[in-house]
Amino acid sequence: MAEVTVVFADLTGSTAIFESLGNAKATQAITGLTHWVGKVCHAHKGRVVKYLGDGVLAVFPVNSQALDAVTEMQRRHLDRLRSWPDPLKMRLQIGMARGQIVEQDGDCFGDAVNVASRLSDLSGPDQILATDAVINQLAPNSPVRSRSLGPMTIRGRVEPCDVHRIEWQNEVLSDFLTVAASLAPSVFSPSTAPPERIELSWLDVNASFGVEQLPVFLGRDLDAQFVVQDPRVSRKHAKIEWRAGKFYLQDVSSYGTSVRFGGTGAVVTLRRQECVLLQDGEIAMGGPFEDFTVPTVSFRFSAARAGRPK
Repeated sequence: MAEVTVVFADLTGSTAIFESLGNAKATQAITGLTHWVGKVCHAHKGRVVKYLGDGVLAVFPVNSQALDAVTEMQRRHLDRLRSWPDPLKMRLQIGMARGQIVEQDGDCFGDAVNVASRLSDLSGPDQILATDAVINQLAPNSPVRSRSLGPMTIRGRVEPCDVHRIEWQNEVLSDFLTVAASLAPSVFSPSTAPPERIELSWLDVNASFGVEQLPVFLGRDLDAQFVVQDPRVSRKHAKIEWRAGKFYLQDVSSYGTSVRFGGTGAVVTLRRQECVLLQDGEIAMGGPFEDFTVPTVSFRFSAARAGRPK
């Protein structure tokens, strides 16, 4: 059996494209994008195993070439999206795993295939998630930067998988990675039960959500689960979800979101990105914390309790 790096690249937002363009034009647009992904794989010595509607499964004998391919995909695609209208934007989410595979009848099978597929599902738009086996093969002088997300439970797999996020964006600075690494050990101690609720507070607006009620949106839209009425806040500004045993905050706004963790004062600025909510803190919506007028939502974690959101 050959050892390869398996890449699953999926497009998000394809359902909305069918609503906007109709079946024929949407199919043409999605097919064009997936075949462009395939061309990038070929250019980096990868091989497309199959196209999956709005996704691509590819394998790379050389791990570094797989990483070059996925980072090029994300960078070039993000550049193109800047000029696309919002209703037509489809973003890439990618999963990677390294291991032995078996090829049969034009398809491939193995643990690495299953894990890469699940990591693609778990990743968010514009993200690349990779296993330890991918990261461990990086050369000491590799320009590829990554951040450990710790062990994640993968459906269909007995043992948790150590997962890393590839930080491919040029604007993601090294101090951001340092902040995330320094916070990681402070995540909930093994001796205490992990939190099962997140409590949000802004002015006189308060709500509490259990993990079974997530994801929830924060925004100006009255349909949002947590409404913040301020012109700097987008209608759907940020999303909080529960994934692989952690709370994640994703910015989906026009003007960005900042997160400040209470225990350290560390600030993470998000622009169409996400971060793990590692400990209690605050969320600034539509402006920096330095602007004391910016709407700021406090969040804290608590154990499960009975009742619905306030």
